[in-house]
Amino acid sequence: MPHHRLPLLALTLALCAALVPTSWAGPGHDHGDAPPAATGDGPRRLADGSVFLPKPSQRQMGVRTLPVELAPLARTTTLPGRVVMDPAAGGKVQALLAGRLQPGPKGLPQLGQTVQRGDVLAYVEPATSTLERAGQQAQLAELRASQALASKRLARLHELADTVPRKDIEAAESEVASLQARIIAVGGGLQARDALVAPVSGVIASANAVAGQVVDARELVFEVVNPQRLQIEALAYDPALAADVAGAAIAVGGHSVPLRFVGAARSLREQALPLLFAPAAPEPATAKAGAAPAGLAGVAVGQTLEVHVQHRTRLQGLRVPSTALAKNPANETIVWVKTAAEQFAPRVVTTAPLDGSAIAITAGLAAGDRVAVQGANLINQVR
Repeated sequence: MPHHRLPLLALTLALCAALVPTSWAGPGHDHGDAPPAATGDGPRRLADGSVFLPKPSQRQMGVRTLPVELAPLARTTTLPGRVVMDPAAGGKVQALLAGRLQPGPKGLPQLGQTVQRGDVLAYVEPATSTLERAGQQAQLAELRASQALASKRLARLHELADTVPRKDIEAAESEVASLQARIIAVGGGLQARDALVAPVSGVIASANAVAGQVVDARELVFEVVNPQRLQIEALAYDPALAADVAGAAIAVGGHSVPLRFVGAARSLREQALPLLFAPAAPEPATAKAGAAPAGLAGVAVGQTLEVHVQHRTRLQGLRVPSTALAKNPANETIVWVKTAAEQFAPRVVTTAPLDGSAIAITAGLAAGDRVAVQGANLINQVR
C-alpha cells in the first residue's frame, strides 16, 4: 500500500470509532472482570454440615432453642402397657338368662352416656320353649283350682267356727295363703324379665345391645367405667424390676402424665409380670378445688401405650424434649445446636428414655449448649 494512503486510513478508522455508541452493562449484568454474584441469604447447608438459617426463616419455621443443664435423672425402662378399668369404679353388665333384649325405662343407653348406679339399662325376656310354657300354664291353672276349693272350705269352717276346732280353721287359712303365694310365683315366672342394672356410676364404655336381640347367659351386654379412675397395666419381663420401681409416666396428647405404683402380681402371665399403676395425685399447689386426680381423660379402656417406668437409681444426663431428636443420613440420632445467631450444627448424641415427652442425653452434648427443641426436623431438611 502506498505510504500516502496510511494517514487517510487512520483518519477513517478514528471517525468510525467516534460514531459507534458506547454500550454499558444494564442492571443485573456484569463485565467479565466483575466479582461473582452473591449466593443469597436464604437457608442453606454449609460445607461442614451445619445449616445457615436467617432470623426470618427461624421465625417462619417456629424454631425454638433451650439451654441444657447436667442433672441427675432417674434411670428409665420402657414397658408395653394398656389401659384397664379400676375394679372398684367400673363394671360389666351381663345377662343371667338367655333371652331377648328389651329397652329399659329410658331406652337403650348409648356409648358415652352417663348412668348412675342402680339404673335399669335393659330387660331380658327369658327364652322358654312352647312345652315349658304350656307346663307352667297348666301348673298355674291347677293351683288356681286348688286355691278356689281351699277358699270355699275355709269359708265353711268360718261358718261353723263354734263347733269346729280352731286348729282346723288355722290350717285351712295357711293352705289358702300357701296356694296364693305359689300362684304369684308361677305367674311371675311366666311374665318375669331380668333387669340389667348398672353396677356403678360412670359412662357407657361399650354397648352390644339392640332391641330384640337374642343373648345367651353370661353374655356381655354393657360395660360401665369411670373415666376419672382408670389404671395402667404394664408387663415386665424381668420380675426383679418390681422391686426397683420409683414411679412411672405415660405420654398423653404430647404431655407426660405421672403415675404412682400400685403393686405387682405374684404370678406370671404369658411369661411376663403385670405391674399396676394409677394416675398420681396432683401437687397441692397446682391442684384445683374439686378436681379429680390427674388424668387419663385422653385414653380409652384397652388402649395400648408405652409406660416409662422410673428406677430408684440415677444417671447423669441432659434432659431435652423428645421433639429435639432427628436422624442424619447415616441414621444416627442427632440434635441441632445453635452455634451462632443464624447457624446450627448437628451433634450425634446417645440417648436414654425418661418419660413420654422428654429423653436424657448421656453423650454428645455439653452443659450450656442451646438445643433446637422445636423445628428440629425442619432444620434437618435444609439442603
